[in-house]
Amino acid sequence: MIDFNVPPYVGTEIRYVEEAVVKHHKLCGDGPFTHRCSEWLEQRLHTPKALLTTSCTHATEMAALLSEIKEGDEVIMPSYTFVSTADAFVLRGGVPVFVDIRPDTMNMDETKIEAAITERTRAIVPVHYAGVSCEMDTIMALAKKYHLLVIEDAAQGILSTYKGKFLGTIGDYGCLSFHETKNYSMGEGGALLIQDERNVERAEIIREKGTNRAKFFRGQIDKYTWVDAGSSYLPGDINAAYLMAQFDDADRIFEDRMRSWNLYYELLKPLEEQGKLILPCIPDGCEHNAHMFYIKAKDLEERTALIRYLKEQDIQSVFHYIPLHSAPAGERFGRFHGEDVYTTKESERLARLPMFYGLLEDQVRYIADKVTEFYR
Repeated sequence: MIDFNVPPYVGTEIRYVEEAVVKHHKLCGDGPFTHRCSEWLEQRLHTPKALLTTSCTHATEMAALLSEIKEGDEVIMPSYTFVSTADAFVLRGGVPVFVDIRPDTMNMDETKIEAAITERTRAIVPVHYAGVSCEMDTIMALAKKYHLLVIEDAAQGILSTYKGKFLGTIGDYGCLSFHETKNYSMGEGGALLIQDERNVERAEIIREKGTNRAKFFRGQIDKYTWVDAGSSYLPGDINAAYLMAQFDDADRIFEDRMRSWNLYYELLKPLEEQGKLILPCIPDGCEHNAHMFYIKAKDLEERTALIRYLKEQDIQSVFHYIPLHSAPAGERFGRFHGEDVYTTKESERLARLPMFYGLLEDQVRYIADKVTEFYR
């Protein structure tokens, strides 16, 4: 069986974990490896501050707290996304306002946002699906026009860029994921990227259970205390050690995934030219990170048959999100603005093919051959 995902492993992770345990004697949050990961993100992504978190979900929750989302505030986002995008704001009493997606990128349709803005709108949350950027110039212009915050859900977007800027560094806040399914992994983990340095001190407080503990450890105060509402958003340093090993090999992982992605595209392009399926679209000005490779079948029935056929050939292929507005919690906590022209229809067509660091060329060729065989 060719698995859909294999968590990345470069070979130095165990040594780094052992170093955290034996050399540094530091297992809890904000140890040496946590700081190294944060510094790597700041330097590589050109962001003023990066705070490692226990998940992208928690990074988004921190962004909601820092944005002071309160009861009744509306937050515009796509319905085609993971539940955490909405949950972070619902927990603060916010109302997700879902808008339709573009069929080419599966990202939020930037032309639908302005009509969804009301006097209650507080933020826009673009989700960069498959590591391909949303149309950020338009989104940032709308945010400026209506005095809104922009919180980027870049869970899938590390090292992807939009017009030369890294995803997660364009809006006010950016949220990254280092879950085991992502390009770089610490098992469970994430990071919050902060662009305005005036928000850093409060972010550190929120992340440290509402205390000014971070200042204490820097020697800026002689004792720490509870100063704000917060929670425990720090990952253990063992997890950070695992992640740092992959950051040290980030380019090799990136290039390996791109080779697989490009080979898929080359081998399956003839099927698109024949009108059999649709391949991913990368708009001008966007550079992606080969986070996933998906194809779009004619409809739900064909996708179901394709996934079943691939399973029979020992290939694990999966579909992705069920649109949030059609879920029980989505109906309860949010609302869909405008018409659902593409969100449901396009989500029912999409099938993801195996994509991970270390996927062999022979495996990619086998998978593409079996997809081609299905369409024959």
